[in-house]
Amino acid sequence: MESFSSENDYLRHLEARAALPDGFRCSTKSLRFFPRERSIVEPLAMNLSLILLDSPTADFGAVFTRNRFPGAPVLIGRERLGRASTRGVLVNNKISNVCTPAGARDANRLLSALGGLLGTQGEEFFAASTGIIGWELPVAEMEAAIPDLVAGCSGRSLLPVARAIMTTDAFPKLRSATVGAGSIVGTAKGAGMIEPNMATLLCFLCTDVAVERQRLREDLAWCVERTLNRISVDGDQSTSDTAILLSSGTKGPADPGEFRAALLAVLSGLAFDIVRNAEGIGHVMRVRVGRARDEAAALGIARAIANSPLVKTAVFGNDPNVGRIVSAVGDYLGNAELPLRAEAVAVRMGGEEIFSGGCFRLDAGMEERLSAYLRGRAFDTKRIPWPQHDRTVDIEVTLDGSSDAVEVLGSDLSYDYVRENADYRS
Repeated sequence: MESFSSENDYLRHLEARAALPDGFRCSTKSLRFFPRERSIVEPLAMNLSLILLDSPTADFGAVFTRNRFPGAPVLIGRERLGRASTRGVLVNNKISNVCTPAGARDANRLLSALGGLLGTQGEEFFAASTGIIGWELPVAEMEAAIPDLVAGCSGRSLLPVARAIMTTDAFPKLRSATVGAGSIVGTAKGAGMIEPNMATLLCFLCTDVAVERQRLREDLAWCVERTLNRISVDGDQSTSDTAILLSSGTKGPADPGEFRAALLAVLSGLAFDIVRNAEGIGHVMRVRVGRARDEAAALGIARAIANSPLVKTAVFGNDPNVGRIVSAVGDYLGNAELPLRAEAVAVRMGGEEIFSGGCFRLDAGMEERLSAYLRGRAFDTKRIPWPQHDRTVDIEVTLDGSSDAVEVLGSDLSYDYVRENADYRS
């Protein structure tokens, strides 16, 4: 079981796997600004991050939000996918640059300033922004910080970027894997506005394995669909979701199956880290549904359980009110107009069979065991700056169809989630 005793203990663990692949450098820079949208006494803090390739690469890919109000960086990023090459990505936290009057112009101005310092064009870079929706970027302050950002580039560790891109995240998230002669290293941020429909966060992945452009994009989309697209915190999809994979290619090719498996492992780890760092998290729920009519139905059932406010609040309260789970299954199937043979359904929590043969299988002893099970998997909902543990509340549903099992990770719903989002801009 993965556990840490302090923030420093966790950061040492991350540093051990944070080495940048060959051909990459990165840097971070902090600045302070006064937003034009609100009168405040003390300036706000913002972090800039740069992930930079030593040489342009043609082998890169990205996936973006499907939200119909995408941020300017998403619109720019979609255009960048059609370009011949890229040099990297410029990231800011605090403000997401969504639907502002000059959003695209502001982002391109910053990228042009970056390109000018590096002897190339701004079109060689992606932009990514996260934070408050609707505010304008402090362009002058950001542009003034870019020279120091470029000068600070180092080829050592991705951990500074993992820390700098956080917003409401309590701790940084970073995963890595070796494959062939090279490696994949990735970081992500996200703690709220997490509901699968793309990547549900910002995620940046670097590899020195040579992967041809089209296959790299196919691998990224395939892995995102099975990891970042199967997590949920609150059912809200962001306007800024972006996942980018960059390959320097300096270590040569690896077995295609091994590369995809390594990428899947990195993204699976990041997905789990995001959920166990969810705003106000009290428990991680691992919902597994098998033998549904098809994969889409299995995924729909799993999401219905993970997103049910009644299931989420019961789990938070360590209350094995398991009728809410069965109700969520029936609710989804009924609204989707899918058939159900109740006697063929089995539902388990923590390995205990709570429903089978069309009936609940509950007694006083089981209630006590399930309550103890939930308590043993609880987190302190205060924002401790390191992962407390990796235990999950396991919920399993099987039906009478033929689909393979699918899995969704979700969080419960606590008082602290409401407090954090009520005070988000305060």
